Amino acid sequence: MSGHSKWATTKRQKGAADAKRGAIFTKLGKAITVATKLGGPDPESNFRLRLAIDLAKSANLPKDNIERAIKRGTGELGGGIIESIIYEGFGPFGTAFIIEALTDNRNRSSSSIKHILSKYGGNLGGPSSVSWLFEQKGIIRVKTIDDELELELIDAGVNDIQRDADGAIVYTQPNDLKKIKELLEKKDIAIEYAEIEQVAKEKKSLNPEEKEKLEKLFTELEDNEDVSNYYTNAE
Repeated sequence: MSGHSKWATTKRQKGAADAKRGAIFTKLGKAITVATKLGGPDPESNFRLRLAIDLAKSANLPKDNIERAIKRGTGELGGGIIESIIYEGFGPFGTAFIIEALTDNRNRSSSSIKHILSKYGGNLGGPSSVSWLFEQKGIIRVKTIDDELELELIDAGVNDIQRDADGAIVYTQPNDLKKIKELLEKKDIAIEYAEIEQVAKEKKSLNPEEKEKLEKLFTELEDNEDVSNYYTNAE
């Protein structure tokens, strides 16, 4: 429960079971389709599409799947209209959630997400009910970063850098994500993923028993076919 996208962790799992891998591929394809619809099919001029494709490639989504998803976004292929919806709500133990869905059926998504939250003692909220507890940030996960590069990134406008056992997380303003990502790429720094996420301004502390229950809620959100990302203030 790192405070940013739990789903991003799932998307990076290379050894997922075939059934879960299929669900992940579906979600990644939806993200590419929506990004194409919003900004066009060229990843050089459509940064959202570029991020979606990079993420799909990191999860080993086949090239044919990526191309089909782009064609759905341009209208070359048929299929239901996929739209992006943001839900705000409350989980157990006073936790807050922002849940992003990519769906061709708004009623189905709303009903299933409401059911998941209520099952664990939470509920859906209205617009702006919890969004004030979060702020948008660019997130870049890298495997390694040295002191010299860290200083250069700070000079380039990075907000924060947090190191852990797996590498480092670089935090930027949303509008700076493209610039910082390209800076790292020019230096041949391996980027595990880069996204704009909702980061909690303050974390909610939980005891081990509460965390265990919340993990079950996370699992249900991850398994839901329409949920593309979710964010919580749980620590």
